[in-house]
Amino acid sequence: MFSIKNLLPGSREIAGLDIGSSIIKLVELRYASGGYILHKFAQVPLERGVIESGLIKDHDALVRKIKELFEVSRCGAGNIATALSGHVVMIKKSGFRKMEEEELRDFIIDEAGEYMPFDDIQNVHFDFHICSEMELNPDQMEVIIAAAKKDVTESYVYAIEETGRKVTIIDVDSFALETAYEENYDFDADDTIAMVNIGASMTNINIVKDEESVFTRNILLGGDSITEALQKKLDVSFEEAETIKLEGLDKYNDAQEELLSYLEPIFLEIGRSFDYFSSTTTESNIRHILVSGGCARIPGIVEAMRERFLCEVEIFDPFKNIAFDKNVFSPSYIKNIGPVAAVGVGLALREIENI
Repeated sequence: MFSIKNLLPGSREIAGLDIGSSIIKLVELRYASGGYILHKFAQVPLERGVIESGLIKDHDALVRKIKELFEVSRCGAGNIATALSGHVVMIKKSGFRKMEEEELRDFIIDEAGEYMPFDDIQNVHFDFHICSEMELNPDQMEVIIAAAKKDVTESYVYAIEETGRKVTIIDVDSFALETAYEENYDFDADDTIAMVNIGASMTNINIVKDEESVFTRNILLGGDSITEALQKKLDVSFEEAETIKLEGLDKYNDAQEELLSYLEPIFLEIGRSFDYFSSTTTESNIRHILVSGGCARIPGIVEAMRERFLCEVEIFDPFKNIAFDKNVFSPSYIKNIGPVAAVGVGLALREIENI
């Protein structure tokens, strides 16, 4: 996999910092002879409006919360891997003639207008990943390009480094999720897997086949839309509606099906993404969905997605192959945090691989 921005590597003390629009999460892993072990995990809520559509709207508030997260977690790592999300990141797959990486980088810069929708390439951080040769033309190769404006990436770097830590990689959340998938799952090469991360304000889709990304899309719709619908229906605060969303409506003498109906707009966009993928590729149909993010904890969502998309669905488990100390983390706690920890785990794994 790849990153948008590589800085100078430091020590192996690293933490993955997943900055969402409603919660920020920190994951720190250690490597032992038997594999990876969860060393630290913590999360703190973020006030609404601090992050909107992947952009930092309140720098000081974000810095305060990142400092709080480090204090709560007692994380000693000096290096941080974080990720961008949503429409602040451009992700594009293109075909190129076969060439070496340095030549490809120069070619993309020279022809930036064709591959990146930015006015000035000098104001952009970008990176790429060479996937494989194209099936119908062995002289061509498929390449995924990821790019974001420097002012966006640097706003995150500035906020994090103001807390005394150093940012070593800025990744893309969809690809961080893919890194966690590769560490924890071993599906058949012929299977086409969709990772669907439904966060508070955004849904990320990354479809992979044979451990290679073949389609990505970000949808500016997430769990907050469900919370707002419940807030209006029940005449409660946003915070109360958020709690009700994760507990289910049965406790409020209402039908669980109504809660799940609030997911319909998100499901509709996911379905459109799957249909578009199917219409533009020779890959096989999606056989399995791994769902993560805060909405993965909504009661009944797995069954609802199975019925809607007619394939196997399960909650993404980023600790499937990652051990943890049961004296520190209970199995029930690990199961609960799994859906929201997936991106952070991918970030922590990614950096361990690259330092």
